[in-house]
Amino acid sequence: MKNYCIRKGRDCYGESELPLLFGITSLLNRSKDIKDVMLPILELISIYIRVKRSMITILNRDLSQIFIEDAIGLTQEEKSKGIYKLGEGIIGEVVKTGCAILIPDISKDRRFLNKTGLDLSKNEGTSFVCVPIKSKSEVLGTLSIHRSQDENFSIKQDQETLVIIGTLIADAVKVRQDKLEELENLRKENDILTYKLNEFQYKPGNIIGNSGKMREVYQLIKTVAPTNATVLIRGESGVGKELIAEAIHNASARAAMPFIKVNCSAMPENLIESELFGHEKGSFTGADGLRKGRFELADKGTIFLDELGDLPMSTQVKLLRVIQQREFDRVGGVKTIKTDVRIIAATNRNLEELIKTNHFREDLYYRINVFPIYVPPLRERKNDIPGLVDFFILKCNRMNGTNIKRISGSAIDLLMLYYWPGNIRELENCIERASILSNDGVIRSNNLPPTLQTASSSHTERIGTLAKVLEDVERQMIIDSMVSTKGNMVQASEIMGITERILGLRIKKYKIDPKRYKFLKQKINGTDLD
Repeated sequence: MKNYCIRKGRDCYGESELPLLFGITSLLNRSKDIKDVMLPILELISIYIRVKRSMITILNRDLSQIFIEDAIGLTQEEKSKGIYKLGEGIIGEVVKTGCAILIPDISKDRRFLNKTGLDLSKNEGTSFVCVPIKSKSEVLGTLSIHRSQDENFSIKQDQETLVIIGTLIADAVKVRQDKLEELENLRKENDILTYKLNEFQYKPGNIIGNSGKMREVYQLIKTVAPTNATVLIRGESGVGKELIAEAIHNASARAAMPFIKVNCSAMPENLIESELFGHEKGSFTGADGLRKGRFELADKGTIFLDELGDLPMSTQVKLLRVIQQREFDRVGGVKTIKTDVRIIAATNRNLEELIKTNHFREDLYYRINVFPIYVPPLRERKNDIPGLVDFFILKCNRMNGTNIKRISGSAIDLLMLYYWPGNIRELENCIERASILSNDGVIRSNNLPPTLQTASSSHTERIGTLAKVLEDVERQMIIDSMVSTKGNMVQASEIMGITERILGLRIKKYKIDPKRYKFLKQKINGTDLD
């Protein structure tokens, strides 16, 4: 029997692997809960077939993600990083296809994603064998090992051994998979109940989002709404400051009275006073009759001054009077008008900096900044993106007659990765565009704007090592500088910010001939030469 042993210098299969399989069977007979015996099984594998690391992963079917359940040779932090999507990396591919994958050297194979963060420089010559754990035709997860290369070992024999072990533990892994998914479902139900509880406590009906930062905003709205305090809403453009103002008004005792909106940046400077305070007949050219201003129209209700930072200095003085004394004069009028109005202002500008540059009155700042509310940008509350996307899909279906049923997981991933400088307004435009482009009722990653695309989703990854990619970029920069200077080495080196000597060395390295660029685009006898 030893004459046919594949592994030289070791006992034959029957004298080494059979005790391993017997040990695993004994452990499984003691407990059907794989969680109790998983680590001892991995320890037996490490001892009997002498590997650096061994690992079991389990597929969560609801999330379509694969998690490291237990491992030998990995720290807890490294294990927590090992989360794979179906088809992602070697482990994801094994689960997706149900076929084993053998990698002779992980440091030389691009399929090995190294999500756990191993130091590959210390793992040169390390092989990786990954086999599926199956129950009937269903793939439950994977069993894998890392081994330092040795002529006495065969990764093909390792594969056969792991397949047998995977068959032995499959039923126990199936039970563990069901338990993990049940726990995940319970966690989701708990999150839903928590969400409903928070919503019951207070959540404005006109705002989408339940992230922690938005719940803090809701609490501030709930606190200030019943009062008559002046509110200053701050935040970047597109975060929904107007919706916050509406929520404050709707939750106040003035909810049945007018809610008047004023965009201070959209009105011409020579007309803004008339818009805010009204004018008398004949007060200026074109004033054919008496006109009530926004403050007068908002009496007993709320006025929302959007983009307050763009208000002219001359108007700021009059606004200060309204806030302090709740009275104003129409343009061209002599009668002082009293008003009972609540003021909510909003700005995306840095008022403190505007005060320093004398573009905003300091006394107005302190009058308006009674109860500030900061609305976080979308990038700081990305957990709200899925809910916002669903809302915008329904809105687009109503407005444009589209029939979008859902958004794909890969598209959601791109939305979650993006920085969103335009915040919710940009997200809404993005979903509307994608809804129009979709032709199968599903928003996919290729329907999203090019600014959201990644190298992976657009299949434009640079192939090669970092050094190779950098060399390609450097060579192209040199060629571009040669073209723009018609082969002038001095000028080209100045453009690139390097010495002429270094440029000469790079040109020699990349075998670039400067002479061929000297007559580029010059005309000889009326003919362009390239």
